[in-house]
Amino acid sequence: MSGFQQARIDLGTRLRQLREAAQLSGKDLAARLNWQASKVSRIENARQSATEDDVVVWCQAVEAAPEVVDDLIGKAVTLLERQDSWRQRHRSGLAALQEDVRDLEARTTLFRVFEPGVVIGLLQTAEYARNIFSKVRRLYGAADDIDSAIRVRMRRQEILYDQGRHFRFVLPEAVLRYRLAPDDVMRGQLDRLLAVTTLPNVEFGVIPFSAELPSALLNGFWIYNESMVGVPTRTKDLVLRDPDDVAFYASAFEDLCEVAAFREEAREVIVRVLVDFAKQSTS
Repeated sequence: MSGFQQARIDLGTRLRQLREAAQLSGKDLAARLNWQASKVSRIENARQSATEDDVVVWCQAVEAAPEVVDDLIGKAVTLLERQDSWRQRHRSGLAALQEDVRDLEARTTLFRVFEPGVVIGLLQTAEYARNIFSKVRRLYGAADDIDSAIRVRMRRQEILYDQGRHFRFVLPEAVLRYRLAPDDVMRGQLDRLLAVTTLPNVEFGVIPFSAELPSALLNGFWIYNESMVGVPTRTKDLVLRDPDDVAFYASAFEDLCEVAAFREEAREVIVRVLVDFAKQSTS
C-alpha cells in the first residue's frame, strides 16, 4: 500500500471516529453538510480524499475541539499536496479519482485548462471516455470500475451549465485527430465539441497546425481559480500552490490563447477534421 493511500485511510478513520463520538450516522452527517450520503462513506473508507474544506465543515458539524480541527486540516492539506504515484492512486479506482476531481471542481469558478494529448475530461463523450479509461486501466493497473468512472465523469460535466462559472479550454488541433478511439467515436466527440463552443460561459480554443507556437507543448495543466495548478505527468500528479507557480502557468496559458482559434474559427477547424474523418472512412 502506498503512503498516500495509508494517509487517506488514517484521515478517513479519524473523521469517522469523530462522527461516531458525536452519535451521528453517516446519513445524519451528510444531511447537516448538504452532501450526498455516499460522500461521507467514500471519505471514511478512503475511496475519496477529504479536502481542507471538507475537514472544516465536518469538524464543525461534530463540534470537534480546535486542536483536533487544526491537526486534521494539516493532514488534509498534506494529503492534497503530495506528489503521489499515479499507479498507486489508480489502484484505488478510476471512479474514486473522478470523485476527487469533481469535489475540486465544485469549489472552482474559473477554469483555465490546456491539454496537449487528449480531449479535456469535462468535454468528453461517454464512449470517448470509455476508450480513455480502458487505456488508463491497462497502463496503470487501475481497478476495473470503468462504468462507475464514466458515470461520475458525466456528472462532472453538469458544471458546464452553471452560468456562475467560467471555462477557458485550449487544445492543439492534433488532439482532434489522435485516434484514441474508433472513428465513429471520434466523430461523435467532435460533434460534442461543436456543441460546447456555443455555451455562453465556455471559451473553447484550438491551436491550428498553421499557428506558430509560443513554446513546446510539453504537458497539460489545469488552473483552478487563482490559487492552484494541477500538472499531471505520467507518474506524478503535481499540485502547485505557490503564487509564482500559478502566475507562471497563467501567463503560459495566455500565450497559448494568443495563437488559438476561438468561436467560429475554432468551429471551422473542428468541421475540417470531421470532413477528413468522413473521407477516410469512405476511402
